[in-house]
Amino acid sequence: MTIPRSLLKFLLDLILIVVAYSFALLLDEDLVVSAVYLTRFLRSLPYVVVIQALVFVTSRLYSNIWRYASLQDVLEIFKAVTLAVIMTAFGLLFVRDTLVFYRTLLILDWGVLMALMLSSRFVLRFNRENCSLLPQCLKQQPKGRATLIVGAGDAANLLIKEIQKQHDTGFRIVGLVDDNPEKQGLKLGGIPVLGQTSQLPKFISEFRVEDVIIAVPSAHKKFIRKIVACCKSSGVHFKTLPSIPDLIDGSVSISQIRKVEIDDLLGRDPVQLDQQAISSYLTGKRVLVTGAAGSIGAEICRQICAYNPAKLLILDSAETPLYHIEKELVAQFPALRIIPIIADVRNRDRIACLFDSFIPQVVFHAAAYKHVPMMEYNPMEAVCNNVGGTMHLADAAHACRAERFVMISTDKAVNPTNVMGASKRAAELYVQALAQGSHTCFTTVRFGNVLGSNGSVIPLFKEQILKGGPVTVTDPRVIRFFMTIPEACQLVLQAGCLGQGGDIFVLDMGEPVRILDLAEELIRLSGLTPYEDIEIVFSGLRPGEKMFEELLVDGENVLPTAHEKICVVRAINLNYEEILCMVQKLLVVANNFDTGAILQQLKLMVPEFTAQYHFKGEPPFPFRRLRPDVMESNEYTI
Repeated sequence: MTIPRSLLKFLLDLILIVVAYSFALLLDEDLVVSAVYLTRFLRSLPYVVVIQALVFVTSRLYSNIWRYASLQDVLEIFKAVTLAVIMTAFGLLFVRDTLVFYRTLLILDWGVLMALMLSSRFVLRFNRENCSLLPQCLKQQPKGRATLIVGAGDAANLLIKEIQKQHDTGFRIVGLVDDNPEKQGLKLGGIPVLGQTSQLPKFISEFRVEDVIIAVPSAHKKFIRKIVACCKSSGVHFKTLPSIPDLIDGSVSISQIRKVEIDDLLGRDPVQLDQQAISSYLTGKRVLVTGAAGSIGAEICRQICAYNPAKLLILDSAETPLYHIEKELVAQFPALRIIPIIADVRNRDRIACLFDSFIPQVVFHAAAYKHVPMMEYNPMEAVCNNVGGTMHLADAAHACRAERFVMISTDKAVNPTNVMGASKRAAELYVQALAQGSHTCFTTVRFGNVLGSNGSVIPLFKEQILKGGPVTVTDPRVIRFFMTIPEACQLVLQAGCLGQGGDIFVLDMGEPVRILDLAEELIRLSGLTPYEDIEIVFSGLRPGEKMFEELLVDGENVLPTAHEKICVVRAINLNYEEILCMVQKLLVVANNFDTGAILQQLKLMVPEFTAQYHFKGEPPFPFRRLRPDVMESNEYTI
């Protein structure tokens, strides 16, 4: 029969109570065992044991695991021992035993019992951590690859402890490097801080380092790129820990060590959000997200759920992806009411019915066709979905007097050279025009490419590398702005509470990245060499693609906002009736599948639309025979 651990702990504490009281009484008697000592001891011991044992049983001392004793356990022991001694004093006074009631005795009993209780709890932890109080030379050295840790902060401290607890991690820590001058020459967990990161190549060579672990979750991306470049030049493996949001619980485990990803190099520093401002317009509200099954829409849904809305409506026309995001959200937020809606934003009556039924207070409109070459072949779909769908949603939000409407736009709407960008710019204009006479606060958020989103180059490059290449890049001169999906969505939520109506917010996209550099970096991160292991070929710009993207239309006045990573384009005065007339004409020609008229109407509505189509042979989209002179020459120009 196995004795419960809690009972064994209680029996040990009973012994400690007797020992502590005996020693305290002996100290009070100046370490002399006399007849008076024995009399006092025998008369008071039963009261002391019973009272203190009852206090310990009713406390939370036996609900913790001793081998993981922490400062919280110290606090629990302090409260229990203090209460036990105080109750002992009251007990001895109650039985009027003045012979044994001395304040000095009780103080001594408290001190000795406290020391014994703490020692009993932490001895197992010391043993578990491989006798960490022993000198480094006496410890059993773990086996594994010689490893250097970059950083000597909290994350590095937790990581070292975790590695020291487990001898089969495969890592043998030989030292740390940190740029803080105050840490030079010191030790962390018995591991010396060898020097600064600028000396990394020297230490890698001197200690024959095989692995470098970046244990600085809050590090700037430039810092990580510098460390990675140093590791590559030295020929060692490099790994990192998750970012701060992934280490919320304050713990670091071996399993969290991972390879450096492209997001770590191209992403930016963590976004600081005004949580209170975001919560004020999301908490307890009915929120609708369109395009909820897409990469951006799904991440917006995840982040909205953290603010506990009254109801979250997730809308998409794709059934299976919508099922998957609903399943994920329900599992993570079981108390939240999540309603999946299969609908097409192009269906005006369906959208109006949904708004009448659920009356959403906040709308995030992420549903759009975003693939540039695809929309070049299907301009009528781009117009009907991106312009018509936005108009139907905006009109419905205005009609039901929704509080906020946030439209997700793109940098391709700026001086567009393709149908997709022109359609998004037309949608921006309609939202701005409607905002001028609406009770709803309409806001547009404009940003560039998102790492890992559906249709982005990152998944394509990874797939091509996995197949052994080649990796296809359109042009070696092409550059793009990039940001991570979580960062983009965080800034969308933040911009939602900054708008005053009709504003266009532009997110800080950081420095542009050359696509060729991105492809080469991904190949290297896969442990391969560009142009040797994996070939890179240039396929040429696809229909509608730019060499570089822009974030502002000529003449737009940009002003700073309360958030350092968000700027606002000053609202312009638009005639709603004129914009409405142009949109209606655009939708009419789109529904008639009149490609030439679609392009002409887009040009009228978006004068900066600079696409010039010169195609020999078959064009990328089917023109109607409205221009016989052009069709006869088999050359198409808009």
